[in-house]
Amino acid sequence: MTVLSSGLTYVDLNFRGRAKAIATAVVAGAGQTALIDPGPTSCLERLEEGLHARGVSLRDVTHLLLTHIHLDHAGAAGTIVARQPHVTVLVHERGAPHLIDPAKLLESATRLYGDDMDRLWGAFVAVPAANVRALAGGERLDVAGRTFDVAYTPGHASHHVSYFDPSSGIAFVGDTAGVCVDSGYVLPPTPPPDIDIEAWTASAARIAAWQPQTLFLTHFGPSTFPPSTHLQMLLDNLQTTSALARATLAEEGTDDERREKFADVVRRELRRQMTDSQVASYGVAAPFEMLWLGLARYWRKRG
Repeated sequence: MTVLSSGLTYVDLNFRGRAKAIATAVVAGAGQTALIDPGPTSCLERLEEGLHARGVSLRDVTHLLLTHIHLDHAGAAGTIVARQPHVTVLVHERGAPHLIDPAKLLESATRLYGDDMDRLWGAFVAVPAANVRALAGGERLDVAGRTFDVAYTPGHASHHVSYFDPSSGIAFVGDTAGVCVDSGYVLPPTPPPDIDIEAWTASAARIAAWQPQTLFLTHFGPSTFPPSTHLQMLLDNLQTTSALARATLAEEGTDDERREKFADVVRRELRRQMTDSQVASYGVAAPFEMLWLGLARYWRKRG
């Protein structure tokens, strides 16, 4: 069992049949069970299997703590609430309206994923407003026998929050600390539409101010790097990939050609450091072509 601390474990959702792509943290205690980033509905059966192995089920889940509402993190939230109407969903106030009425979210995602939407993510069901608790950052939550501090951590998404459990020293940081498989390259996930490098840098400092002992990444699991080292690697690589994307915009060719060139450079860098299997997990968690789209949008908004 993947144990983080007493009462804290996580489930590998085996997204698209690939290990180490999406992790859901499970918090159990005081008669409650909370899930941090339950993942997409396409992985719900795997999540249920993981809960069963821990002696619990969806019936025992009382809270969903969402770092943000992207489909790989929050897609199953509405389906879980539909099955278990007692569940409370905690999410940033900018994301809350899109859980309650997901039409714009799904329209945006469909532009990116097209006919692959259902295969990748499964259903995205609206969450009733009565089940949603909106967060601004700065809250202290009493959930499953623990007290979590909440911080607003935009950069990857304008509606991103992170959660810190002082009792274990673990910060659950969603995508704000990037993608890192097997202590490899710390890859900043930069899909559209609202990448903000300056905000991301400030968010990394906000997480570091907690002085966590461990960073838990949705992609994938607990980082083995010291948090300060991990966050610096993230910011260094964010500067590298954003500069690469900016350089492609000055080159001749189509956006498709620019995107493929960017993806090839990123892929080669990861292969230089890791095995093909590990690189494949990165590609599933954060498709390299999508990363260019978010960074290109960032630079074009800035002229």
